[in-house]
Amino acid sequence: MEQLVMQKIRNIGIVAHIDAGKTTTTERILFFTGLIHRTGEVHDGQAVMDFMKQEQERGITISSAAITTRWKDYQVNIIDTPGHIDFTVEVERSLRVLDGIVMVFCAVGGVEPQSETVWHQADRYKVPRIAFINKMDRQGGDLFQTVAMMNDMLGANALVYQLPIGSEENFRGVVDLVNMQAVTYREMAMEIGAIPDDMLDKAREFRAAMIERLADFDLELMDKFLNDGEIRAEDIQRATRHAVLTLGITPVFCGSAFKNKGVRLLLDAVADYLPSPIDRGIVIGSDLHDPEKVISRKPSTKEPFTALAFKIINDAYVGQQTFIRVYSGELPAGSYIYNPVKDKRERIGRILRIHADSREDIETISAGDIAALIGTKFTTTGDTLCSETEPMFLENIHYPETVIDLKIEPPSPKERDKLTAALFKLSLEDPSFKVHFDDETEETVISGMGELHLEIIVDRLKTEHHVNVQVGKPAVAFREAITQEADSNYKFKKQTGGKGQFAHIVMRLEPNPAQGLEFINHIKGGNIPKEFIPAIQKGFLASMEKGPYAGYPMMDVKFVLLDGSFHAVDSSEQAFKTCAQLAIKEAIRKAAPHILEPIMKIEVNTPDEYMGEIIGDINRRRGHIDSMRRFRKGSQKISGSIPLKEMFGYASVLRTVSSGRASHSIEFLHYAPLPKSIEEKLLAELREKKAEKK
Repeated sequence: MEQLVMQKIRNIGIVAHIDAGKTTTTERILFFTGLIHRTGEVHDGQAVMDFMKQEQERGITISSAAITTRWKDYQVNIIDTPGHIDFTVEVERSLRVLDGIVMVFCAVGGVEPQSETVWHQADRYKVPRIAFINKMDRQGGDLFQTVAMMNDMLGANALVYQLPIGSEENFRGVVDLVNMQAVTYREMAMEIGAIPDDMLDKAREFRAAMIERLADFDLELMDKFLNDGEIRAEDIQRATRHAVLTLGITPVFCGSAFKNKGVRLLLDAVADYLPSPIDRGIVIGSDLHDPEKVISRKPSTKEPFTALAFKIINDAYVGQQTFIRVYSGELPAGSYIYNPVKDKRERIGRILRIHADSREDIETISAGDIAALIGTKFTTTGDTLCSETEPMFLENIHYPETVIDLKIEPPSPKERDKLTAALFKLSLEDPSFKVHFDDETEETVISGMGELHLEIIVDRLKTEHHVNVQVGKPAVAFREAITQEADSNYKFKKQTGGKGQFAHIVMRLEPNPAQGLEFINHIKGGNIPKEFIPAIQKGFLASMEKGPYAGYPMMDVKFVLLDGSFHAVDSSEQAFKTCAQLAIKEAIRKAAPHILEPIMKIEVNTPDEYMGEIIGDINRRRGHIDSMRRFRKGSQKISGSIPLKEMFGYASVLRTVSSGRASHSIEFLHYAPLPKSIEEKLLAELREKKAEKK
C-alpha cells in the first residue's frame, strides 16, 4: 500500500532564467489544481509564491518557496526557485532534494545564461527533467529555435511533444503528438478536437521522429516501430517515462502560462513522466565513525528515519521552520530525532505542510515527502536528521564562493547586539551569506553572491529586524593563496608563573589548487598526543580566516603535520592551537603568497550594430572574449570572462552604449591571481588605511 502512495508523489522544482515565467507558471498550476481561486501576478506583487516583501516590490523570486497541491490523484510538492544568479544557492539546495524538475524557457529569449547554470546544477545531481517553452504568444516566440538552442548549448536531447497552433499573438493552442489531437484554448476553457488539416502532415512527421528516438529506450516500442505495428499513446508514455528517468531525453511542451495555455497538459506530463520517490531509488550516505563505509536507505517507512534539512526560514508567527526532505522511515510530531552533524537530539514540536505563506499541521511525515519542522534548535541547512539508533551522514549541499563584501554598522553602539542577533538569523537561513567581525578595524563585514544579494540582506535587516544599519560601498571579496611549499619548525614556550604553555610542531604548507583547505596528519608514535591534533587543525582553520599577507581569507592551502613534541605538564589544546597559528604565519611568509580576485563568466546579448563598442569595453576592463554566436536574427551572444573588480557600474555603461537594447548576465567562475601592478597598488592602499587607524 505504501508503495502505491509513494508512486503518486511528485517532488518537483520549477526552475529557469530570471523572467522566463517560473512563478507565473506555478501560480497557474495552483489555480488549475484548485489550491487558489484567483491567480496572482508577479508584476502586481500578488503572486502566492512571492510572499516576501522584497519579492513583491521587485517582481522577482528571491527565496525558494515550497507548496503542496494535488493533480488528479497525485500529490505534487512544488518548489518555485529564483532565476537571478545572486540567489543560485536557493536553486542548488532545492535541486539536492527534488526528484524532477520543470525547466521553463522563454520562447523569445531561448536558452539564457541562468538557464545554463541551472541545467548544469541539475546535471550534477542527475535530476530528470521536462521542458516548458513559455511565452509562445509573445512577438518573436519560436519553439523550434529554443529547442535547437537547448540541443546546441545544453546537450539536452530535447524532443518535441507538442506543436504550436498559431504563432505570436495568434497562438491559440497545441497539437498533442502523443494522442494526435488538437488542444485549443478560449480564456479558461480547454477544447480537444481534430488536428487542423494544414498541420496533419507536420504532426505525423514529428510524431514519427519522436517514436524513432523513443524506440531506443523501449524494446516493445522498437518491435512495433520496426514491424509497422500499431503504436498507442500508452506505448509512447511508457517509453518516454523510461527515457526521462534515465536522463536520455528532455520532452518539450509549450504554451503561455500568463494566458492559461498549456499548463494543464504540463501537469499531466509531470504526473506521467517525472519520477516518484520510488523511481529515484535508494539514498546513499556514510557511516558516522567510518566515512569510507557506505550506508544505503530504501524509500520505505519500514527503514530507519533519514532526512536532509535543505532550507531554514525564521517565521514571525511559528519561529524557525526547518524544511526537510524525507528519504526513509517516518517521523511523528512530538518525537525526537538525531542530528549527527551537530551531535544533538532535536525534539520535533510540530510538522507543517506549507502552502507558501500559509500552513497546515500534519501528524506524521513519511518517506518521499517534503514538509517543515517546528522546534529544531541546532539544525542548519545541509544537516542530516536521522534515527538515533541507526545514524548516518548524507552528502552536504554545495555552496559557491562569496564574491562581494559590504561593511555595515549599527545606528548606535546600543544596537550592536540586536544587529548581531539579526545577522545570525539571516546567515542560518542563507548559507551563501557570510558575516565576520574585523577585530582590527572593529567593522562588521557581510559577504554575498552579488550586489542584489547584499541589497536584499540590508533591506531585510531594516524591515524585518528593525535595525537601521549604515552601509559602506560594496567591495570585491579578494582571497589569498600561496604559490610554493614552505616548512616551519616552531616551538611555543610561555612561562607566566605557575603552569606554563608548551607546544612544538613541525609542519609544511603546500599550494592546493581548486581543492580548498586540507589538513593532513602524518604524526606517528605519539610524538604529539592525538587529543591535541584537533586543536592544531582548529589553529590552521582559524589562520585561514585572515591571511597575514593582506588580511584576506586564504584558500587552496594544504597543511601537512609532520612531527612535534609536547610537555607532560605544560602542553594544552590552547598551546597547540596558538603554536599552529604562529608556525603558519612563519611558513606563509616563505611561501610566496599572492592575492586572488574573483573572475566572472559574462554573457552579453546585443544587436549586431553595438558589437564593436561592447567588445572593446570588455577588453578595456581586462575581460577575455571566449565566443560570439548568433543569438537570433540581428543579434549576437558574446561570452567570456571578466574580473568582478572591473564590473561595478557596468549595467549603466552597457545601457548607454546600446541605447538600452543590450542585456548582460554575470556569474562566478573562479578565483585568479591579481595582476602584480594592481596587487601592489592594493597593498599600498591597505597599508595607508592601517596607518590612518593608528
